Amino acid sequence: MNAVTALPQTPPRRRHFDLSTPHGNGQIAALEWGPEDGRHDLLFLHANGFNAMTYTRLLSPLGDQGLRVLAVDLRGHGLTTLPAEADATVSSWDGYRDDLHALLRALRQSEGEVPRVLAGHSMGGATCLLATLQWPADLGPQRPLVLFDPVVAPPLAPDANRDPSPLLAGALRRKNHFDSPDAALASYQGRGAFKTWPTEVIADYLADGLFLGDDQAWHLRCAPTWEAHNFSHPFRPVNAPIAQLPVPITVLRAAEGSTCHWQDWPAQADVRTVPGTTHFVPMERPELAREVLLAAVQGEREAVLAR
Repeated sequence: MNAVTALPQTPPRRRHFDLSTPHGNGQIAALEWGPEDGRHDLLFLHANGFNAMTYTRLLSPLGDQGLRVLAVDLRGHGLTTLPAEADATVSSWDGYRDDLHALLRALRQSEGEVPRVLAGHSMGGATCLLATLQWPADLGPQRPLVLFDPVVAPPLAPDANRDPSPLLAGALRRKNHFDSPDAALASYQGRGAFKTWPTEVIADYLADGLFLGDDQAWHLRCAPTWEAHNFSHPFRPVNAPIAQLPVPITVLRAAEGSTCHWQDWPAQADVRTVPGTTHFVPMERPELAREVLLAAVQGEREAVLAR
């Protein structure tokens, strides 16, 4: 296999869930590690523009340790087929919240319970937080959260409603035409957002991040226009009771270029800035990321036993 299709020693199982949502129906694709049955210990959501496979080297070792882990491709990303039209389908990240609620209902119906812990990076972390803030009663108790540099800014942040985000501009400029997967890999190594990424992690991202078009060129599964649409509708809580959330919360913020500017966290939240990191904390510090994910799951298991 070439570098782009190579996987870790323990490859994930592919899962697909049929969902009906207010924003259109389709399948949400997911990857699974660890035991094949029982309650999921962890559900993980990726950052804008990426996919579940991007985090396989982060999550696969947790499966090897006995955790049942599910990572999903959000709408407009990876192999998920939910409709993603930038001008019509989802006007804000509320759509991702609704998708997550629908997936959790499907898991609760099939397994009896939702995953023990919800976790995510960047937009994925913000989605977990938003879903928890507006948690439906039929899903049972709210779940502990692990958030890696989530995109959360106060409504009146200094940069609000001013010039377009540089992330949005970068997404619109993103190249979307490659001669081969290896050409895509070579174009990303050591550059831009991928500057601090190990080559193997870029390869994992591209494994589910590209498709061969009718023009015999390779294109991004997450269209740059969709990625830009997400950047144009960031999560800015308005009167959101984040500080009143009762669940355990762990937040790892980037030391440089963080997208997590929220300050009013609950008293029990463990909020840390990780020295020497950029926005891509899970790629740069995977050992620490796994440590906090494992601790969150173990803490929830122990809390259940103590009840």
